[in-house]
Amino acid sequence: MSDGTTGAQRPQVAVLGGGVMGETIVSALLQAGWAPEDVDVTERSALRANELSERHGVRSCDSNAKVARSADVLVVAVKPNVVGDVLDEVAPVLRPGTLVVTIAAGLPISFYEQRLPEGTAVVRVMPNTPAVVGRGVSAISAGTHADADDLALVRRILSATGIVVEAPEKDLDAVTAISGSGPAYAFYLIDAMAEAGVLLGLSRDLATTLAVGTVQGAATLAQQGGEHPAILRERVSSPGGTTVAAVRELDAHGVRAAVVAAAEAARDRSRELGAEYAG
Repeated sequence: MSDGTTGAQRPQVAVLGGGVMGETIVSALLQAGWAPEDVDVTERSALRANELSERHGVRSCDSNAKVARSADVLVVAVKPNVVGDVLDEVAPVLRPGTLVVTIAAGLPISFYEQRLPEGTAVVRVMPNTPAVVGRGVSAISAGTHADADDLALVRRILSATGIVVEAPEKDLDAVTAISGSGPAYAFYLIDAMAEAGVLLGLSRDLATTLAVGTVQGAATLAQQGGEHPAILRERVSSPGGTTVAAVRELDAHGVRAAVVAAAEAARDRSRELGAEYAG
């Protein structure tokens, strides 16, 4: 399908699920140029539905089928364990040509294609939590019937959430291990650095400020500098200096090996959950 964003009209988008990531998608759509009247969101809680409408000006209701009837793009942002029921609800009313975008974790594209009308274009997205502050990383994978225009439209929808990359679906478990679970690794490191600062006599507030700012700055430098992280690390490491001594201890305690092991465990668990959800 055409991405529909070159003219005055933009595709009508329905977001199924008004949780944190669902609201993030709603906000991203508005930042990307969608008008509030071009966005619907469904939410079972009337209180939450009203909150979303008041905050963003979009329409909200509790009927997935109702919004699916008029949607050009349907974003599935519900918990994985209820996706099957939601697809059963919307499949009979889905119009030909509707693009289905899923941000539900674990479920393969085939799960959607088997339950939706033949020929439905599906794009699977693996986002991460920093998307809520516009600093996320989202990997997108095209289904059997999704084309370049569909991927371009999904990129446009997600543009306000951060970086968007394309990856074959077979790699999404590995993507989950690095970027999906990755924020937790970064938070773990920040917490450890702050705790070390306290141990060394700093106040907790100061230690946390230093840790957060340092990780944030290092990430920005790695992103904008265009150089390999190992080279950037070497530039901080004067011969016989403090950084060399510190990195030696990280290596001695197996920190690098632990990160690799953590990523492998996350990948394996992602595969297990995908099988459980799809089963």
